[in-house]
Amino acid sequence: MSQVEVIKKFLLKYSSLRSEIANVIVGQEKVVEQILIAIFSGGHALLIGVPGLAKTLMVNTIASTLGLDYKRIQFTPDLMPSDIIGSEILDKDRNFKFIKGPVFSNIVLADEINRTPPKTQAALLEAMQEKSVTVSGIRHQLAKPYFVLATQNPIEQEGTYPLPEAQLDRFMFAINLKYPLFTEEVEIVKKTTSDNNSISKAVFSSDEIIEFQNLVRKIPVADNLVEYAVSIVSKSRPTSIEATETIKNYVSWGAGPRASQNLILAAKTNALIKGKYTPDKEDIRSVAKIVLRHRIIKNYKAEAEGLKIEDIIEGLF
Repeated sequence: MSQVEVIKKFLLKYSSLRSEIANVIVGQEKVVEQILIAIFSGGHALLIGVPGLAKTLMVNTIASTLGLDYKRIQFTPDLMPSDIIGSEILDKDRNFKFIKGPVFSNIVLADEINRTPPKTQAALLEAMQEKSVTVSGIRHQLAKPYFVLATQNPIEQEGTYPLPEAQLDRFMFAINLKYPLFTEEVEIVKKTTSDNNSISKAVFSSDEIIEFQNLVRKIPVADNLVEYAVSIVSKSRPTSIEATETIKNYVSWGAGPRASQNLILAAKTNALIKGKYTPDKEDIRSVAKIVLRHRIIKNYKAEAEGLKIEDIIEGLF
């Protein structure tokens, strides 16, 4: 099958996927699209939104329509690393046996990830980067494909532990969820207060997702577009000679090389779902905010003046 035929097959499947998700999830089309871009790019996503915006239902629905195993971990202050990764126990023959934790799944929902201490948050670091976990010196490979979708509540900060920068950087996207529109909320209430429960069916298989992830990697990108992506990321660093006055005055730390990689990968997938055979600058701009917003650290001056991170990212263009 030629690459053009594989792209056409992907587009048909993707259209069916969006229809199946829409049977359950009302609105939030852009958020769903961004999560799917992360998945087909092979990345993880951090969902930021107030309670009641159906973050868990959204992840559950996406997992079922993609035909993937799904595990939810409720992050709490008393959660231990072994509760995520798993632990060794003595079996009846007094031999150590490894019992796998919920991290051994295709999609892991790390619910309210900032409610657990740093040592437990760090249990996901190797899983997110290496797609494996190490216990007692033995490395265990995770299932493929593998994604971590984490949620955070932006308004209630009592009893929370901010994610370390090293872990934030492992999330391809930071996606903000907003309240639904009035008409969407009316439809949500109608759906959820009746006995008409919509059920989604699997559209993809694990092998097909891996096939399309490989397809994204094969999409050609012009050298000038790679340079464009790198220049945007480079401008976000206060110490860079390309940094604007806004960056120098309001930013403590800029984005690292992983941001450049994610910009290109996400732009490729964004182009693909739009039916294009190669990305352009518009695709870079479409994904720039969700790639960069958690990687650029504002200083006290920006906080004092109420400068939003989105405004700083806009200035990079």
